[in-house]
Amino acid sequence: MYWAEFFTIVIAHLFAVTSPGPDFAVVMRQSVRCGTRSAIWTSLGVGSAILLHVAYCLLGVAFLLSQSPTLFNAMKLLAAVYLFYLGVQSIRASLVQRLIEGETTLEPALSAVRAFGLGFVTNGLNPKATLFFLALFTVVIDPNTPTTIQMIYGLYLAGATFLWFAFLSLILGIPRVRVFILRMGSWLERAMGAILILISIQLALNGV
Repeated sequence: MYWAEFFTIVIAHLFAVTSPGPDFAVVMRQSVRCGTRSAIWTSLGVGSAILLHVAYCLLGVAFLLSQSPTLFNAMKLLAAVYLFYLGVQSIRASLVQRLIEGETTLEPALSAVRAFGLGFVTNGLNPKATLFFLALFTVVIDPNTPTTIQMIYGLYLAGATFLWFAFLSLILGIPRVRVFILRMGSWLERAMGAILILISIQLALNGV
């Protein structure tokens, strides 16, 4: 009965999750600089944050955010500051990149909790994610759809997001791929940092 609605959600999510953004930049950096294990924990954090978005949509908080410019702008500014910090950290790391006997060394891996938290906060503070889920739960999903079905949608979205970024983590974490990327020089690291900084400036100045 709800298959048409579900497939619409799948397609919308596919376009959203595969588009470049803070989540992609953070997972890519973790994969290349800290290794697959750290990146997968970060991916799990990103996927888990989807449940946060789903929860406040079901509770109506997303609607409240959309109706309160001050509250939404405060969240947007907080996200901008956080992404700017991550971008600066990435650029700083590029300045101390080292090569030992032709192999690029990994940075010390973050603990599972810190890597998970990095992904969770990055996605949880992303205003674009807030607007995406607000649109999803007000335009795509019928208000008469049972809450249980909507929760199932949320579990799918969280699981699919995790699997996508975990897949990227595995690919980018392959030693040959990682070394190839890092052998491009510290400019890649700086580019990832610059992307995060540009996203943060866009959030702070122009909104979403």
